[in-house]
Amino acid sequence: MARNKKGGAKRPPHPDNATPSWGKTIQEWFSSFSQAIAWVTGRPITFLLAVAVIVVWAVSGPIFDFSDTWQLVINTGTTIVTFLMVFLIQNTQYRDTMAIQLKLAEVILAMKGVPNQFAVIEDLTDDELEALHEQCRSQAETALEHLNRRKSKAKH
Repeated sequence: MARNKKGGAKRPPHPDNATPSWGKTIQEWFSSFSQAIAWVTGRPITFLLAVAVIVVWAVSGPIFDFSDTWQLVINTGTTIVTFLMVFLIQNTQYRDTMAIQLKLAEVILAMKGVPNQFAVIEDLTDDELEALHEQCRSQAETALEHLNRRKSKAKH
């Protein structure tokens, strides 16, 4: 993996950097739209509305003799909603994850004595992450052993 001047992993160019100017408008619109939909769909009233739709559909079963068309209506509706929600959830989850990573990076960079590599840890390969995880686990175990020795000496 390529490294930047400070030794950290070099992040690949974000796909948004290559977006034409008209694409920014679409992207901004989609971002706002997905945030609004996420807010609306996360409300209790939206859940109750969905339950009401299911109840109305179920109650209407005898009216339509539980026909194939009656079943197809709910199957098609739920499939379409699920398909579209996948993209909206992915967008909002990506934005939330990126915001958390940026906040953590800012905290890491502000702390003295912490290696800057942790600020861009999401750019490491799986093998690099696993090696770093083992290193951190080893350091944590060493620190725990040290604390336990200090506690046992304090009791004596």
